[in-house]
Amino acid sequence: MLYLIGAAGIVALAVVLAVLVLGGGDEDAQSALDGAGCTLESFPAMPNVPDHADVPTLTTKPNWNSNPPTSGPHYGEWAVWNFYDEEVPLVKSVHNLEHGGVVIHYGPQVPSSEVEKLRAFYDDDPNGILVAPLSSNGDEITLSAWTAPDAATGTTDRGRGWLARCTSFNNDAFASFIQAHRYKGPERLSPEQLAPGS
Repeated sequence: MLYLIGAAGIVALAVVLAVLVLGGGDEDAQSALDGAGCTLESFPAMPNVPDHADVPTLTTKPNWNSNPPTSGPHYGEWAVWNFYDEEVPLVKSVHNLEHGGVVIHYGPQVPSSEVEKLRAFYDDDPNGILVAPLSSNGDEITLSAWTAPDAATGTTDRGRGWLARCTSFNNDAFASFIQAHRYKGPERLSPEQLAPGS
C-alpha cells in the first residue's frame, strides 16, 4: 500500500512539474495579453514528417490549422534568426517554431512607429526570436509559438501551437508571451543555437 501511495505521489509531482515547465507562465501571458487588448488562441499541434518530405519546396502550401501557422509541416531548413524587412517563407519559420523559437509577424498597415518598437524589443533579447512582415496580417502584430515536451525524451506528444494577435506593441504582453513559450518547442535547440545569424 505504501508503494502505491508513493507511486501516486511521484506521478502527481511529475504532472505538477510538467504543468510548470510546459504551461508555466501561460496564465501570466494570458493576463498580460488581455490587459494589452490582445487575444490568445491555442491549437493542437500538427504533425510533421521527420524527413520534411511533405514540404519539398519553399512554395509548398501546407494546410495549417492556424494563420499564421503555429505548428506542423515545414521546410527542411529554418530561417536565419533575425529581424527582417521582407517576408520570410512561412514553411521556413514554422521550422524555427519547432526548435523553440517565437515568430513575430507584423502586417503592412502596422505603423512604422510600432515596427520600431518591435525592433528595439528584438534588439534587447534576440535569441530564439524571428521578426518579419506578413502581408496577410493587415494591421495586426502576431506572436506564434509551438510548445511541447522535448522529443529527445522519446515522447510522441507534439504539444500545442500558440497565437497571440495584437493591434499594437506592448512590452509587458510580448515579454510575457516569450517568457511562457520560448525554448519549449518539440525539437529543442539550446538558446545559444538560436542566436541571431544562426
